[in-house]
Amino acid sequence: MLDKFELLLLVAALVALMARRLKLPYTVGLVFAGAGLGFTGILEGFTLTRDLVFRILLPPLIFEAALFINWKDLRQNIVPVFALASVGVVVSAAIIAGLMALSVGWPVLVAAAFGSLIAATDPVSVIALFKEMKVEGRLRLLVEAESLLNDGVAAVAFSFAMTIVMSGGLSPVQGAVLVLREVGGGVACGAICAGLMLYLAGKTHEHLVELTFTTVTAFGSYLLAEHLHCSGVLAVLVAGLMVGNIGHVRAITEEGRSAVNAFWEFFAFVANSILFLLIGVREMSLSPNLMRELPVIAMAILASLLARAVSVYSICGALGRSKHKIELADQHILFWGGLKGALSLALVLGLPESFPHRVEIQAAAFGVVAFSVVAQGLSVPVLIRRMSQKK
Repeated sequence: MLDKFELLLLVAALVALMARRLKLPYTVGLVFAGAGLGFTGILEGFTLTRDLVFRILLPPLIFEAALFINWKDLRQNIVPVFALASVGVVVSAAIIAGLMALSVGWPVLVAAAFGSLIAATDPVSVIALFKEMKVEGRLRLLVEAESLLNDGVAAVAFSFAMTIVMSGGLSPVQGAVLVLREVGGGVACGAICAGLMLYLAGKTHEHLVELTFTTVTAFGSYLLAEHLHCSGVLAVLVAGLMVGNIGHVRAITEEGRSAVNAFWEFFAFVANSILFLLIGVREMSLSPNLMRELPVIAMAILASLLARAVSVYSICGALGRSKHKIELADQHILFWGGLKGALSLALVLGLPESFPHRVEIQAAAFGVVAFSVVAQGLSVPVLIRRMSQKK
């Protein structure tokens, strides 16, 4: 297993060099490289699983992204970010569910589960792309913060839909308790872990110890939340925001801050590289199923794009006359730059064997992610450049 991990790192470094030279998005290159590795069979036994994504790869990626979000900037834009990440996800999930139920005949609750897992934009895909493009300012904050927050909302919505499908129903009280536990518990777990870390970090001036505390916080907040059946994504997000905005001011030394930033940037690069390489490997292994389910995949792609367009343009339209107005050029980028990725795949890989239409749902999810990462990933840089020229 270790030799395969080293191979992935080597391939990731080579892809990074080639992508920069060819001026292609790094994540797209990784997916194609992963597909090539999957074709050779050299990575047999080392594949993308729900536990690998949620327990190993997603926590450091979310923590690193949250670590660099400035709370002051986020607070100034909290209205559009929260609207897109909450109302936007719910609207998108509902539209996708309705269209899939009508077009391919899935039961409404099954379609709702698919809608909730595919509705959210993926922070891993979005943040990686915006870093490569060196996009800064309000647009980057809106896209990154929305993608981070809506992961938590989508995970809660998916848990809600799954519970209804597998148990046969939920009372309003049970539904409220489920949502409160997922959201409130996730936020509390993240705050508790980060608060404890900051207290302990304040007792030392050793930058390596401070770095160790942040690592424990990133994974510990997720594991604690999952153990208590809360949202691990929200827990890591809250922990990252607290460490990034409070720790650097009150608890972490200047030397520690430099070490923390450099370490998490590298850790995110490694996790991101492995994730997209394995997405490519998995897409290759599922290619026979994907070909058989092309009509379902095509409908899922159309539904997800339409749902994203409705949610973005309607919410931005509602904010058009307020101080939170978002320029039309930025709205186009928010729409087309709403990439899908790791969270959707992790959720769909975790579907139980007995879940209705499981094979079709998995094929549809992988198809949407493949289209998003490749087609949208290749064209978003062009769109950003054109929209920038119009401003």
